[in-house]
Order: sequence, then C-alpha cells, then structure tokens
Amino acid sequence: MNHQISELKICKRCLYTNYHPLGLVIDEEGICSGCRIHEEKDEIDWDHKKQKILELVGEYRSKSGKNYDCIVPVTGGQDSYYIVHLVKNILKLNPLCVSYNKYYNTGTGIRNLSNLRIKFNVDILIQNVNPNSVKKITRHTLADYGSIYWHCLAGQTVFPVQTSVRYKIPLIIWGAHQGMEQVGMFSHNHEVEMTRRYRKDHDLFGVEAEDLCDISGSLSEEDVWQYLYPSDFDLHVIGTRGIYLGNYFRWDPLAQHEEMIRLYDYKTASLSRTPDVYDYIDCFNYMNLHDWIKFKKTGYSKVTDHVTREIRHKRLAREQGIAIVQKYENQKVEFQTQFFEWLGIVDRSFNFLVEEHQHRFFWKENGYRKFEFAGPSSMLKSEIVLNGNEWQAYRNQFDNRIDKYITVGKGYP
Repeated sequence: MNHQISELKICKRCLYTNYHPLGLVIDEEGICSGCRIHEEKDEIDWDHKKQKILELVGEYRSKSGKNYDCIVPVTGGQDSYYIVHLVKNILKLNPLCVSYNKYYNTGTGIRNLSNLRIKFNVDILIQNVNPNSVKKITRHTLADYGSIYWHCLAGQTVFPVQTSVRYKIPLIIWGAHQGMEQVGMFSHNHEVEMTRRYRKDHDLFGVEAEDLCDISGSLSEEDVWQYLYPSDFDLHVIGTRGIYLGNYFRWDPLAQHEEMIRLYDYKTASLSRTPDVYDYIDCFNYMNLHDWIKFKKTGYSKVTDHVTREIRHKRLAREQGIAIVQKYENQKVEFQTQFFEWLGIVDRSFNFLVEEHQHRFFWKENGYRKFEFAGPSSMLKSEIVLNGNEWQAYRNQFDNRIDKYITVGKGYP
C-alpha cells in the first residue's frame, strides 16, 4: 500500500515542512517563510526599534509613579525573566505581573516564579481556577479535540486581558510572537499586536470557551466563564492593547536564558524529550504527554521547534539538527501516571482518545497503528551519531530533574 503524501515539502534550511499547523510557505528556492522572516533580525536597525517602543510605552507611564504602568504575563519558565528584565530595566515601567496556574507545576517552575517576584521586586497576581472545572474541561477537550493543554493556553492568554479590564490597565506586554518566530506569519516591521482572532485561530485551534458548552451538557457556562474573553466594548472603553517585545528587540531565547541565569539565578531543568534545558521547565506535562500528543497529531514534536530555532541562529548545522530530532522525538514520556491520577482516567482510555485524533500520516492496519511520516527525521537521514553535542553539555551542567507534581505553589523562601 502506498501512503506517500502529495506535495509534502521541507525547508532546505531548517526542519519545518509545509504541514506546520500554524501555516508555512516554502518559496521557489526551497526556503520557508519562517527562515525568511528570521533573516530580518540581521537587517533591522534595533536601536531605532528600541527608540520606537520607548516612545510607545511613554504614554502609558503612570504620571504619579504610584500605579502600575502595564501588565506582564509570567510563568516559571520560558522567557518570563527576560521580558520582565526588559520592562523594568530598559523600558523603566512598573508592571503588574499575572500568572495562570496550569495545575501541572514543577518544583523548579514554582521556585523560578517566586524568585522572579523577589529579584525584580514585582507584584504577581495568580489565577487558580476551580480545579474541578479545570478537570472537566480537560476531559472534554481531550475527548473532542485531543488536547490536554487547551485550558492552559486559554487561561494564560485570557487572564492578562481580563486583568487589563478589571484593573483598568490598558497596556499588556508579551514576549515574542509565536507565529512570527516559527513560521514567519508576519514581518517584524508589521509590529503586529495581540488580537482576539489570533488567539482563537492559533492558540486555541479555533475553539473558544463558549464553544465548549455543547448540547451534550458535559460543560456549562459555570465551568468555562473564567476563560471568556472580554467584550469588544469593554476592551474599547479601557483601550486594551497587547504589544510584543520581539518586534522591538532581537529575540534569541537561548542567549537570553543564559543571561538570566547569570543575572537573576534562573534555574534550568533536564527534560527527556529535548536537549533544551530552559523552555517549559515549569510544567511536567508540556514536554511529556502534551508533546507526545503533538507528535501524534501533527507529525513533529517540540524538539523540532528547538532545533529549528538553533539552526536559524547558526548554532547548529542542519544535519546536526536532524540527528538531535531523531534522538529525542521518540524518548520515553514521563509523569503520565501522575496526570492520569489527577484527571481520573486510565491509560487505555487516554490512548484510545488520542488515537481518534492522530494525523493522517498514521494509519491502522490489522488492528495496529502504523507510522508513515512524523516530521523531517523520517524523511532525512543523518551521518552524525549523537554522543556529545553542545546541548548535552548544558544538560549535564544544569541537571535538575523534575520529580514532583504540585498543583498550587505557595512561594519560595
């Protein structure tokens, strides 16, 4: 049986294909739109960009100096330290930080979030949605959409907007725009801002909170109201807008994380499915069950994102990147037992639900799932045997294993 996929293309520079879920264009030279937009980073006058954002935020600065100037979403991982560093020390703003509790917390993430509050001397509002509602939503989105992470994506993108309306703080400051960084959805010069439409179409794969209340009755508005986006009228009255720092500062997550380790004692953690020790270390699910589901649904896992980023920054050769993906994308998933116990589901039921949402690159034959294509590593071969790449040194240096599932973190001394 021939299971070849027609018109499947892979970028000649990085490891993304034209099947990327955010949408990606490969030009006549075989280079993807994400790589083309990344080239702008070496062409833009970043000093001019810095002056533009300084002028932009000036109108939001509290005249008395006693109020918050902006809202900054933060977590115990990703780029939060660098974002707050820029906001406090470069833009000279007084932020109100906000954080959505995903309930999939690691000790390292809780420590990092608490350390951020202390080192930057900021206030943090943390939203803890009723865990019973969160579990009901997660069971629903797993069954209907093959996602255990919908509530996380919805919560962390809507809580800052709700806080803007509630506290009458119009400016929200985010880090880099995912669509621009990964697939070149926009140019840096477009200076795109936060929109309800992007959140729904890409962050939430087209499913808003109100869409979860279907005729089955498994979820009600009482379960999902914390995830409802404010009305256009309320946003207009407050003047809410969200800007992305990646439009104004040259974004380089690895270099930024290393600087934050040196300046503010950001802690890293070793993860089994990627050599990156900086990203999503606050969540025990993101690089495990969530990443495994992503692999099943889209044909590639997070390690491809990490490797593609490093290829574009010219720290990895393409062949090295292929070898890294081949090494990590099939690594063991950890902490599924803790998640199954928390959600109240058994592994057989979980696997059945995930199978219902697998990509067409997977098919069933004689009662068993077969595998035809899963990202570039199955299309390309590498002569490199990974027994000591540069990232492995980082793993050895910062080997802080994630070993405890903590639903609510109450701080760190």
